[in-house]
This record gives sequence, C-alpha cells and structure tokens, in this order.
Amino acid sequence: MESWIFLGVILLIAFIAKNQSLLIATIAVLLLKLLPHSDKILTTLNQRGINWGVTLISATILVPIATGDIVLKDLLDTLKSPLGWVATICGVLVAVLSSKGVGLINQSPEVTVALVFGTIMGVVFLKGIAAGPVIAAGMTYCIMQVIQTVMNR
Repeated sequence: MESWIFLGVILLIAFIAKNQSLLIATIAVLLLKLLPHSDKILTTLNQRGINWGVTLISATILVPIATGDIVLKDLLDTLKSPLGWVATICGVLVAVLSSKGVGLINQSPEVTVALVFGTIMGVVFLKGIAAGPVIAAGMTYCIMQVIQTVMNR
C-alpha cells in the first residue's frame, strides 16, 4: 500500500510541476503494478531499464546524423572554436562519469540521474555511458566563463 501512496505523491508532484516525462513514467509504473505477475515485470524493468534507456538515448542522439541534419562539416566547423572544444571535452567527461553513476543508481535507486557529440565519443572510445547533454552544456558554460574571465584580465 505504501508504494501506491508514494507513487501517487510522485504523480501529483509531476502533474503540479508539469513534468511530462515523470508523469508518463509514473503512470506507466502504476499501470504495470496492476498487471498480473507485475513483480516479475517490475524486477526486469529495475534490472535492465537503465540499459534500455541508455540505448534509447543513444539512438536518439544518432537520429540527426541519420536524417542528415548533422553532417561531418558541422562537426569540423564546431571544432574550430574554443566553445566547440570545451563542449566536446565536457561531453566526454560526462559520458565517463555517467558510467560510474549507473553503478550508484543500481546500488541506490533513490538517486536519479539525467542520462550528445562528446557523449557519443565517450561511449565509443572510453566505454562511458551516454547521459546528460544538458550537464555537458552546463559544464561548458562554466568553463567558458572562467576562460573569458582569465582572457579579459
């Protein structure tokens, strides 16, 4: 009963905050709980869901390349600026750190993590896990602020 109440509170918070992703996820879990043998389904989702999510995020990151919205020239143009280099490096760092974060999530599921060019590089070359382009953008912003401050002195 406690899990129903807890999920209900999360559903309410997601609704009030207008967080569509959390709202959909909570409704999906509540619906899964209604199914016969839901314990088996939820256990499988708990054990494999992160990997499925990472796969989906990785596929999503590759779609603009597949559709031709992002081409090799875009990458080369981006790498001509300090911003592009810092963003790429931050993406790599986020991917490597995320591989450690997944272990933490598996050990402590109450901890949540938000799981794109730099991220892909980290996944492919450093065996990282795709996660957090927004985190990489935030890191890039912070680093660029420091660089601009140093250069303006």
